[in-house]
Amino acid sequence: MEEYGGGNLLSEAMGSGPRVVVVEDCVEAPAAFVLHLLLKRALAGGGAVALLALAQPFSHYDRVLRKMGCNLSLHRKNGRLHFFDLQAFPGGPKGGAISDAFFRLYGDIQRVVDANRIAEHAGQFTVMIDDVSLLEVAAHGSVDDVLDFLHYCVTLTSEMNCSLVVLIHEDIYSSEGVGLLLHLRYIADLVIRAAPLSTGLAIDVHGQVSSFPLLVALANIITRIGVLHL
Repeated sequence: MEEYGGGNLLSEAMGSGPRVVVVEDCVEAPAAFVLHLLLKRALAGGGAVALLALAQPFSHYDRVLRKMGCNLSLHRKNGRLHFFDLQAFPGGPKGGAISDAFFRLYGDIQRVVDANRIAEHAGQFTVMIDDVSLLEVAAHGSVDDVLDFLHYCVTLTSEMNCSLVVLIHEDIYSSEGVGLLLHLRYIADLVIRAAPLSTGLAIDVHGQVSSFPLLVALANIITRIGVLHL
Protein backbone atom coordinates (compact mmCIF):
# COMPACT_ATOMS: atom_id res chain seq x y z
CA MET A 1 0.00 0.00 0.00
CA GLU A 2 1.38 3.33 -1.00
CA GLU A 3 0.54 6.28 1.19
CA TYR A 4 0.37 9.93 0.34
CA GLY A 5 -0.52 12.16 3.23
CA GLY A 6 -2.36 9.39 5.08
CA GLY A 7 0.62 8.17 7.12
CA ASN A 8 1.59 11.68 8.12
CA LEU A 9 -2.04 12.46 8.95
CA LEU A 10 -2.34 9.49 11.29
CA SER A 11 0.98 10.22 12.96
CA GLU A 12 -0.06 13.81 13.52
CA ALA A 13 -3.50 12.83 14.81
CA MET A 14 -2.10 10.19 17.18
CA GLY A 15 0.70 12.43 18.35
CA SER A 16 -1.40 13.90 21.14
CA GLY A 17 -1.85 10.44 22.67
CA PRO A 18 -5.65 10.04 22.47
CA ARG A 19 -6.99 7.38 24.84
CA VAL A 20 -10.13 6.50 22.86
CA VAL A 21 -9.94 6.44 19.05
CA VAL A 22 -12.98 5.70 16.88
CA VAL A 23 -12.43 4.77 13.22
CA GLU A 24 -15.49 5.22 11.01
CA ASP A 25 -15.86 3.95 7.46
CA CYS A 26 -18.42 3.05 4.81
CA VAL A 27 -18.83 0.53 2.01
CA GLU A 28 -17.29 2.88 -0.56
CA ALA A 29 -14.24 3.55 1.61
CA PRO A 30 -13.42 0.74 4.08
CA ALA A 31 -10.99 1.73 6.83
CA ALA A 32 -9.43 -1.62 7.69
CA PHE A 33 -6.11 -0.21 6.47
CA VAL A 34 -6.31 2.42 9.22
CA LEU A 35 -6.48 -0.34 11.85
CA HIS A 36 -3.51 -2.04 10.21
CA LEU A 37 -1.49 1.17 10.40
CA LEU A 38 -2.47 1.76 14.03
CA LEU A 39 -1.72 -1.87 14.92
CA LYS A 40 1.75 -1.62 13.41
CA ARG A 41 2.31 1.72 15.14
CA ALA A 42 1.34 0.31 18.55
CA LEU A 43 3.66 -2.69 18.24
CA ALA A 44 6.53 -0.73 16.70
CA GLY A 45 6.49 1.64 19.65
CA GLY A 46 7.33 -1.18 22.06
CA GLY A 47 3.77 -1.56 23.32
CA ALA A 48 1.38 -4.50 23.47
CA VAL A 49 -2.00 -5.00 21.82
CA ALA A 50 -5.15 -6.98 22.53
CA LEU A 51 -6.86 -7.40 19.15
CA LEU A 52 -10.53 -8.38 19.35
CA ALA A 53 -11.12 -9.74 15.86
CA LEU A 54 -14.65 -10.28 14.65
CA ALA A 55 -14.05 -9.42 10.99
CA GLN A 56 -11.06 -11.57 9.99
CA PRO A 57 -9.00 -14.57 11.20
CA PHE A 58 -5.44 -14.17 12.47
CA SER A 59 -3.97 -15.32 9.15
CA HIS A 60 -5.46 -12.27 7.42
CA TYR A 61 -3.90 -9.74 9.80
CA ASP A 62 -0.60 -11.64 9.77
CA ARG A 63 -0.45 -11.61 5.98
CA VAL A 64 -1.32 -7.92 5.66
CA LEU A 65 1.05 -6.77 8.40
CA ARG A 66 3.92 -8.84 6.96
CA LYS A 67 3.62 -6.78 3.77
CA MET A 68 3.99 -3.72 5.99
CA GLY A 69 7.13 -5.07 7.63
CA CYS A 70 5.51 -6.25 10.88
CA ASN A 71 5.62 -9.91 11.98
CA LEU A 72 2.47 -10.52 14.00
CA SER A 73 3.30 -14.18 14.57
CA LEU A 74 6.52 -13.18 16.30
CA HIS A 75 4.79 -10.53 18.40
CA ARG A 76 2.13 -13.08 19.35
CA LYS A 77 4.81 -15.58 20.37
CA ASN A 78 6.60 -12.93 22.43
CA GLY A 79 3.40 -12.02 24.27
CA ARG A 80 3.06 -8.53 22.82
CA LEU A 81 0.04 -9.38 20.65
CA HIS A 82 -2.93 -10.99 22.34
CA PHE A 83 -5.29 -12.17 19.61
CA PHE A 84 -8.93 -12.81 20.51
CA ASP A 85 -10.67 -14.72 17.70
CA LEU A 86 -14.29 -13.64 18.14
CA GLN A 87 -15.69 -14.69 14.77
CA ALA A 88 -17.77 -17.26 16.64
CA PHE A 89 -18.32 -15.11 19.71
CA PRO A 90 -21.04 -16.86 21.79
CA GLY A 91 -23.62 -14.14 22.16
CA GLY A 92 -26.27 -16.74 22.98
CA PRO A 93 -29.98 -16.01 23.40
CA LYS A 94 -31.21 -12.62 24.53
CA GLY A 95 -30.90 -12.03 28.24
CA GLY A 96 -28.28 -12.91 30.81
CA ALA A 97 -26.22 -15.16 28.54
CA ILE A 98 -25.12 -12.20 26.40
CA SER A 99 -24.03 -10.07 29.34
CA ASP A 100 -22.23 -13.07 30.85
CA ALA A 101 -20.29 -13.59 27.62
CA PHE A 102 -19.23 -9.94 27.57
CA PHE A 103 -18.26 -10.12 31.25
CA ARG A 104 -16.00 -13.13 30.59
CA LEU A 105 -14.46 -11.40 27.58
CA TYR A 106 -13.73 -8.27 29.60
CA GLY A 107 -12.17 -10.42 32.33
CA ASP A 108 -9.82 -12.00 29.76
CA ILE A 109 -8.83 -8.56 28.48
CA GLN A 110 -8.25 -7.24 31.99
CA ARG A 111 -5.97 -10.18 32.79
CA VAL A 112 -3.68 -9.58 29.81
CA VAL A 113 -3.57 -5.85 30.62
CA ASP A 114 -2.59 -6.65 34.20
CA ALA A 115 0.08 -9.07 33.01
CA ASN A 116 1.50 -6.41 30.70
CA ARG A 117 1.68 -3.85 33.53
CA ILE A 118 3.90 -6.06 35.68
CA ALA A 119 6.05 -7.31 32.78
CA GLU A 120 9.60 -6.09 32.45
CA HIS A 121 9.96 -3.12 30.07
CA ALA A 122 6.17 -2.88 29.75
CA GLY A 123 5.00 -0.29 27.23
CA GLN A 124 1.69 1.26 26.24
CA PHE A 125 -1.17 -1.22 25.97
CA THR A 126 -3.79 -0.86 23.23
CA VAL A 127 -7.15 -2.63 22.96
CA MET A 128 -8.42 -2.79 19.36
CA ILE A 129 -11.90 -3.92 18.26
CA ASP A 130 -12.43 -4.94 14.63
CA ASP A 131 -15.24 -4.25 14.46
CA VAL A 132 -17.89 -3.09 16.91
CA SER A 133 -20.66 -3.34 14.31
CA LEU A 134 -20.14 -7.11 14.26
CA LEU A 135 -19.97 -7.12 18.05
CA GLU A 136 -23.52 -5.76 18.01
CA VAL A 137 -24.55 -8.53 15.60
CA ALA A 138 -22.97 -11.15 17.89
CA ALA A 139 -25.03 -9.72 20.74
CA HIS A 140 -28.20 -10.16 18.64
CA GLY A 141 -28.69 -6.40 18.49
CA SER A 142 -28.44 -5.88 22.25
CA VAL A 143 -26.97 -2.37 22.11
CA ASP A 144 -27.13 -1.99 25.90
CA ASP A 145 -24.84 -4.99 26.41
CA VAL A 146 -22.39 -3.68 23.79
CA LEU A 147 -22.40 -0.22 25.42
CA ASP A 148 -21.78 -1.75 28.85
CA PHE A 149 -18.84 -3.71 27.47
CA LEU A 150 -17.40 -0.61 25.79
CA HIS A 151 -17.79 1.31 29.03
CA TYR A 152 -15.75 -1.34 30.85
CA CYS A 153 -13.06 -1.10 28.17
CA VAL A 154 -12.99 2.69 28.48
CA THR A 155 -12.33 2.37 32.21
CA LEU A 156 -9.10 0.57 31.33
CA THR A 157 -7.86 3.69 29.56
CA SER A 158 -7.94 5.67 32.80
CA GLU A 159 -7.32 3.02 35.43
CA MET A 160 -4.56 1.12 33.62
CA ASN A 161 -3.18 3.71 31.19
CA CYS A 162 -4.39 1.92 28.06
CA SER A 163 -5.78 3.16 24.78
CA LEU A 164 -8.87 1.88 22.97
CA VAL A 165 -9.25 1.78 19.18
CA VAL A 166 -12.66 0.86 17.72
CA LEU A 167 -13.77 0.41 14.10
CA ILE A 168 -17.44 1.02 13.25
CA HIS A 169 -19.30 1.10 9.93
CA GLU A 170 -21.03 4.46 9.89
CA ASP A 171 -23.26 3.82 6.89
CA ILE A 172 -25.13 0.83 8.34
CA TYR A 173 -26.83 2.98 10.97
CA SER A 174 -30.10 4.66 10.04
CA SER A 175 -31.45 7.73 11.80
CA GLU A 176 -33.39 5.39 14.13
CA GLY A 177 -30.37 3.29 15.10
CA VAL A 178 -27.48 5.68 15.65
CA GLY A 179 -27.30 5.25 19.43
CA LEU A 180 -24.12 3.17 19.36
CA LEU A 181 -22.47 5.42 16.78
CA LEU A 182 -23.30 8.60 18.68
CA HIS A 183 -22.11 7.10 21.95
CA LEU A 184 -18.75 6.20 20.42
CA ARG A 185 -18.37 9.72 19.07
CA TYR A 186 -19.20 11.10 22.50
CA ILE A 187 -16.54 9.07 24.35
CA ALA A 188 -13.87 9.45 21.64
CA ASP A 189 -10.83 11.68 22.00
CA LEU A 190 -10.23 11.27 18.27
CA VAL A 191 -12.46 10.23 15.37
CA ILE A 192 -10.79 9.06 12.15
CA ARG A 193 -13.21 8.88 9.25
CA ALA A 194 -12.65 7.26 5.86
CA ALA A 195 -14.95 8.50 3.10
CA PRO A 196 -15.13 8.53 -0.70
CA LEU A 197 -13.64 11.49 -2.51
CA SER A 198 -16.11 14.36 -2.66
CA THR A 199 -15.21 14.80 -6.34
CA GLY A 200 -16.06 11.20 -7.20
CA LEU A 201 -13.92 8.26 -8.26
CA ALA A 202 -10.31 8.75 -9.32
CA ILE A 203 -7.67 6.39 -10.68
CA ASP A 204 -5.67 4.64 -7.90
CA VAL A 205 -7.12 6.92 -5.20
CA HIS A 206 -8.89 5.07 -2.41
CA GLY A 207 -10.60 8.03 -0.80
CA GLN A 208 -10.00 10.61 1.87
CA VAL A 209 -9.36 10.40 5.58
CA SER A 210 -10.40 13.03 8.09
CA SER A 211 -9.30 13.22 11.71
CA PHE A 212 -11.44 14.98 14.28
CA PRO A 213 -9.76 15.70 17.63
CA LEU A 214 -12.70 16.23 19.95
CA LEU A 215 -12.24 19.15 22.33
CA VAL A 216 -15.36 18.65 24.41
CA ALA A 217 -14.75 21.54 26.79
CA LEU A 218 -14.51 24.00 23.93
CA ALA A 219 -17.07 22.22 21.74
CA ASN A 220 -14.59 22.64 18.90
CA ILE A 221 -13.80 20.30 16.02
CA ILE A 222 -10.59 20.60 14.02
CA THR A 223 -10.57 18.83 10.67
CA ARG A 224 -7.57 17.84 8.58
CA ILE A 225 -7.83 15.86 5.35
CA GLY A 226 -5.27 13.61 3.63
CA VAL A 227 -5.55 11.46 0.49
CA LEU A 228 -4.62 7.78 0.54
CA HIS A 229 -3.50 5.70 -2.41
CA LEU A 230 -3.68 1.90 -2.58
